[in-house]
Amino acid sequence: MTRLADSFSGAQVLVTGGLGFIGSAITRRLARVADVTVVDSLIPEYGGNQENIAPVRELVNVNISDVRDRHSLPSLVRDKDYIFNMAGQTSHVDSMTDPFTDLEINSRAQLSILEAVRGHAPKAKVVFASTRQLYGRPDYLPVDELHPTKPVDVNGINKLAGEHFHLLYHQVYGIRTAVLRLTNTYGPGMRIVDARQTFVGIWIRSILQDCAFEVWGGAQLRDFNYVEDVVDAFLMAAMARKADGEIYNLGSREVVSLTQLAELLTEIAPGCEYATKEFPDERKSIDIGDYYSDHDKIENELGWQPRTMLRQGLASTLAYYRAHQLAYL
Repeated sequence: MTRLADSFSGAQVLVTGGLGFIGSAITRRLARVADVTVVDSLIPEYGGNQENIAPVRELVNVNISDVRDRHSLPSLVRDKDYIFNMAGQTSHVDSMTDPFTDLEINSRAQLSILEAVRGHAPKAKVVFASTRQLYGRPDYLPVDELHPTKPVDVNGINKLAGEHFHLLYHQVYGIRTAVLRLTNTYGPGMRIVDARQTFVGIWIRSILQDCAFEVWGGAQLRDFNYVEDVVDAFLMAAMARKADGEIYNLGSREVVSLTQLAELLTEIAPGCEYATKEFPDERKSIDIGDYYSDHDKIENELGWQPRTMLRQGLASTLAYYRAHQLAYL
């Protein structure tokens, strides 16, 4: 929404993980109206890609740095009005094979960012990207914000700690923070070389390469959000005073099984096919089964709801990667 971005006119904005999937989408939306600084480590496994901000590259201040380097943070956050805290390690499998790196990025670095904000940008609004993974295997559906948090992997535990740090700094120090718990986000800019970020990405890659992909399981129910709708939610949460100190689920009422999602993709990409496979052991042990969100809270309080239907979003995503695949493979 152009009008939504216009509300940030002249603002000083920092986007951590700003060359990554969602961070870059926020950057592209705000670059023409705000003074945007991006920090990203560009570690290959984490999804940062200069192509993601190519349309606005000359309008953005890019700092190649790691949020684990706490000494660089004060100068990055100083005097910022808004901080979109998107930097994170997103792979659930990697969090189990290398738990200490996940701890450093998703927990300890979050505390360092907040300490830098407390000392150098105490009036900034900080919006933190969290995940539905921390709910674990749902007790009921759809999952609302009151559902117990019981992560099934190290990633979920560390993201939950990151959430608590943000909420604590609001309660104790008055830092304006808000937390968005994301469901499956997809769209242009997502990582497609592997499934570290989203399985939809590896499906897209397989379609581009040989028009065939694998579906693990297939019966699991999921909801999905197109990346531009997710950007809307972050901008709304940043602007709204009533969002300070709050947690919001994102989600969709368009709930599908993975098999239905695969069928939809093969309709969008005629001639392509998929094969259903059993879950690999390392995935099965941390799979959460069926999941979809109750996002009434953010709709009622901030007026957000997803606008992009799944078929439309998948078609736009596939078209983007057909045009730009060399930058992502």
